Amino acid sequence: MAKESIKARQRKREKIVAKFAEKRTALKEACDYAALDLLPKNASPVRLKNRCQLTGRPKGYMRYFGISRVIFRDMALNGLIPGVKKASW
Repeated sequence: MAKESIKARQRKREKIVAKFAEKRTALKEACDYAALDLLPKNASPVRLKNRCQLTGRPKGYMRYFGISRVIFRDMALNGLIPGVKKASW
């Protein structure tokens, strides 16, 4: 499980990216790179990292579900994800 400070930092970055999204696109279309440099570094969506919504784990992230593989497996085995069951052949 990730530290609370790491998860809080990620949430803060997500808010900043959402806040400056329109401004960034307008500056990019206008090719005004000097003004783009004046925006905060965390306003760039490249600085976001996909993390598990429940634990904050950065590795083994499943984009379709928004959770890590470890949590996905636990939830699937407990029947918490509809339509997913353990394979057997």
